[in-house]
Amino acid sequence: MLKISNLAVNYGGIHALKGVSLEVHAGEVVALIGANGAGKSTLMKAISGLEPVVSGRIEFQGVDLHAVPDYRRVAMGISQAPEGRQVFADQSVDDNLMLGAYLRKASQEQIESDIQAQFNIFPRLRERRQQLAGTLSGGEQQMLAISRALMAQPKLLLLDEPSLGLAPLIVKEIFAVIRALKAQGVTIMLVEQMANQALKIADRAYVLKNGDITTSGLARELLADPAVRQAYLGKH
Repeated sequence: MLKISNLAVNYGGIHALKGVSLEVHAGEVVALIGANGAGKSTLMKAISGLEPVVSGRIEFQGVDLHAVPDYRRVAMGISQAPEGRQVFADQSVDDNLMLGAYLRKASQEQIESDIQAQFNIFPRLRERRQQLAGTLSGGEQQMLAISRALMAQPKLLLLDEPSLGLAPLIVKEIFAVIRALKAQGVTIMLVEQMANQALKIADRAYVLKNGDITTSGLARELLADPAVRQAYLGKH
């Protein structure tokens, strides 16, 4: 579904990505782990069209995305729940969800049905549906960011640090939802600081260090790799 070849991206004058190559196949969860500043979020933004590419190639379902603007990538089926959530703070939960479906050609009845489906995934949002997104807790905003991304009915869902800054119980709930989406066959690329959790849920994984892919393979193999464990998972 997604093929990245020799991708180079600069971020603020820094060579953030240096020839990155990876693939995401339909129906799988692929985790991207690495230390802060490794280039993980830069890669996600490049896939979404939010960071310009210096060189290399991003293909989505065989289409070169070089000349495809960010909003058209959403229409093609790439949707992102960004790091830091970035909800529309002055809009209600309902409005945020409707904005997620903005590019879809669907009836109001269908959109409402899809909103109800999101409320079934995150019941707390149903209770908050008329509340301004900026007044939600961090966990509720993360739920909303994921639901907003899902409202676009993506073929590829990009999740950038979904557990960042959240309480353990909320993190557990977020990962339960990711597992449920995986069981439904949703294709997911997951950037996650909690590498243990990411590798337990993923099919395959890549390790990004200083803008380069240093290790890749089956997630369960990386989970057991002593070098990966020492660098990213801790001794225990």
